[in-house]
Amino acid sequence: MPAIELKTVNLANGETLGYREREGGDKIVLLVHGNMSSSKHWDVVIENLDSDYKVYAVDMRGFGISTYHKKVQSIKDFSDDIKLFVDVLGLSDFIMVGWSTGGAVGMQFAADHPRLCSKLVLLASASTRGFPFFGLSADGKMDFSYRLKTMDDIHQDLARTIPIQTAYNNRDKDTLKAIWNAAIYTKRQPEEAHYDEYLEDMITQRNLAEVYFSLNTFNISHHHNGLTEGTGQVERINIPVLVMRGDRDYVVLENMAKEIMEDLGDNATFVELEDCGHSPLIDNLDLLLSEMHKFMKQEEPAK
Repeated sequence: MPAIELKTVNLANGETLGYREREGGDKIVLLVHGNMSSSKHWDVVIENLDSDYKVYAVDMRGFGISTYHKKVQSIKDFSDDIKLFVDVLGLSDFIMVGWSTGGAVGMQFAADHPRLCSKLVLLASASTRGFPFFGLSADGKMDFSYRLKTMDDIHQDLARTIPIQTAYNNRDKDTLKAIWNAAIYTKRQPEEAHYDEYLEDMITQRNLAEVYFSLNTFNISHHHNGLTEGTGQVERINIPVLVMRGDRDYVVLENMAKEIMEDLGDNATFVELEDCGHSPLIDNLDLLLSEMHKFMKQEEPAK
């Protein structure tokens, strides 16, 4: 198995991003992680992706070993960091793979820099219209008529921000594990030592509320998402896109994948991952890699 190196790179904006690099062929794959994770959570994909590909997996600002000097305010902040990252490393004509929040980052990047990215893979991705955050009613249940709006709303959120941030602050792995088992690892869990590595990695996150705010306000569609007007930038994503969602995903719901497909139109292909939740990497890695390889190796028709 090719060696995986953990490196850092200094960006022009003063941030330093960590990343994992695996040697391979001439084709380049850039992996962008989701919330409550980092490049560490891509480990099983990095280890098993076809050796034809050279692989980079980045720690976004405020995750993993990356710095967090300036707070993010939007998905575009993360995307702009990745543009600086690929500029420093001289990467182009690569396939970008975004998981969950990383999918939103990937879509923003592809819209802003259509010539840098050749294909886009969206795995359990937030919608082109964002990921809505709702508050709680007086009886403690989710109130879908109460959309959180401001950063203060997010910071005071009793459903997600406060309990998860408290678990981070207290290094409370039991609570984090309970959350992931209830929402993400609903079918399979990593083996114990591996799971503990992931939990240690989660605790490195320094931008939880800012990520939630960014997802809540993200909207590159032509629709109003209930909070923000769409920018219409989805029109600029003219590369092939593979949209994958597990049929047991309790985080990214079916309607979000449908919104992506509606907004991307003919550029996108949808694949449902059978009996998978929000982490097909753990639920069925072979199926995930098979669909990724099929899409990545597919030749584009002559124009």
